Order: sequence, then structure tokens, then C-alpha cells
Amino acid sequence: MAAPRPAAQERIFDLLASGGAPQGSGERGYLDLLGASAPPSPGLVQDLMLSGVVARIYEQWWRPALGRAAKGVLGPGMAGERRIAREMLELAGGERVLDVACGTGAFTRDFGRAVGGDGLAVGIDVSETMLARAVETTAHEALPQVGFVRGDAQELPFRDGAFDAICCFAALNLFADAERALDRMTSALAPGGRIAIFTSTRGRSTPLRSAERVIEWRTGIRMFERWEVVDALKERGFERVRQRLTGMTQFVGGRLPGG
Repeated sequence: MAAPRPAAQERIFDLLASGGAPQGSGERGYLDLLGASAPPSPGLVQDLMLSGVVARIYEQWWRPALGRAAKGVLGPGMAGERRIAREMLELAGGERVLDVACGTGAFTRDFGRAVGGDGLAVGIDVSETMLARAVETTAHEALPQVGFVRGDAQELPFRDGAFDAICCFAALNLFADAERALDRMTSALAPGGRIAIFTSTRGRSTPLRSAERVIEWRTGIRMFERWEVVDALKERGFERVRQRLTGMTQFVGGRLPGG
């Protein structure tokens, strides 16, 4: 007999573009919209993200260590990243927020606390091992407003205007089609919706850019030009676009008109 679905899962059904609950989707504590049809991995780093080993060390070791190397010694730590995300998203009680490529759900849980019991925080990721860890960790807190979905971030399965805010930290540079992912995130936002992105940025010196091309080739990590993500948001109608550069990374946020 399948375990009862968490409260958040029932609320997520109303946000799905297809409508209703996928067959047998909640047996692992998250909605599985992919089954055996997961999108292909774009490279080595994504392959590692799908492994059980990385899922066990992701939140405490993997993500903080890689983030520190990329952000530089003066860049924010993980608590600082979560603070920046909350500030860019301007979350309020009762809002719906989506955490794209949520990993083990640390940011998703943080957003759940920010929007409160009347709100909804949804984490979506392609990795079964990451989501299993997210469900396990979230179960230790009283956060019925937090739920998880296994799905393709480049083809978000949610209806247009489903969310008030969307976060995508440390993932856009791993997508095979980042432009499509931005299109779907924009569509999933309601008028006045906010977006927060943390991703890579190219260096300025020729030696550094040469090294970055090797990184791209070997790992599948895309290095964005400094203007690329900012311009991409503006082209999609975002206003008040702001950017913070640190090391080989950037934080970019914006808001859609209306609302």
C-alpha cells in the first residue's frame, strides 16, 4: 500500500499543465513525472549529480566546496546565497515559489519557511537520488507546504502563471538548452513574478577564458558571458534586472511587469 501523499503534493497537482495526479507518482514522497524517460545528461558534472554518492555529500560538502572555489574567497557562503535568493525573490507569506534543480532541497525548505503554511514551496529536479535525500531531510521538519517533483527543468511541467517566484541556483550552466529553460521559467511566473539566478560567468583575461573553454569541454558546464543572462532576462520582459558578480559566478534577479 502506497504511503499517504504529503499535503504539498496535493496542492502541486493543481499547478501541473496536464492537470491531475500522474499515475503512481507519489509513492517515494515526490511526484515522478519522468519515470524511465529522463532527459540525457549534458556532461560529467550532471552525471555525478545523478549518483547516490554525490547526493549523500551534496548539501554539506559538494555544493559548498564547489561554490567556494567558483565564487572566490570573498564570495558569500551558503547561508549568504540563501539570503541573496530571498532578497531577490522578495518572498511574502502565502506565495508560491519554485526551486528549479533543487538538489537535496536546502533552498526549497528555506523558501517554505519564508512563505509559511499558507504558501507553497516546490522543488524540481531530475535526480532520483537527490530527491530521495530531499524528502528524507524535509521529513524531519514540520513543513507541509514543501513538496518535490521529479521533472525536466528545461520543460517545466507547470501551467503558465503558476508561481509568484522562481529560483534557479547553480544549475542554468548545466542545462543543455539554457534558453529554453529560461523561456519555461518565464512562462511559469505570474504577472509581477520574480526570478533569481546563480550561475557561471566568464573571466576577462585571455588565459582564464582559454582555461574556461577546457572546463566547458571536459565537464559540460557552460560559461556565460557577463552580459548574457542579464540580456536574456530583459529580452523576456523582466524589469529591475540586477546583477552581482563574484569570482567566476554571478547572481542575477528581475521582476516581470504587472501584479
